[in-house]
Amino acid sequence: MAAQNEWAVSCRDLAGRRRDLTVFISSGRVVLVAPPGEAAVLEPLDVGRLRAALRDAVVAVGNQASRE
Repeated sequence: MAAQNEWAVSCRDLAGRRRDLTVFISSGRVVLVAPPGEAAVLEPLDVGRLRAALRDAVVAVGNQASRE
């Protein structure tokens, strides 16, 4: 996790190179950034990590909204 509201999930591209999916929140929305120009290939464990990152981002958005 790079910052409080940013999460990185390891993946590979179609050529097998290590990449990251990034999840962050911006203006009350969840943003998912894939490797540039690539598809993200996830192992089952990485899918669980992506799910957890998305859940954490949604919770963070909800917490921001409740403070406003």
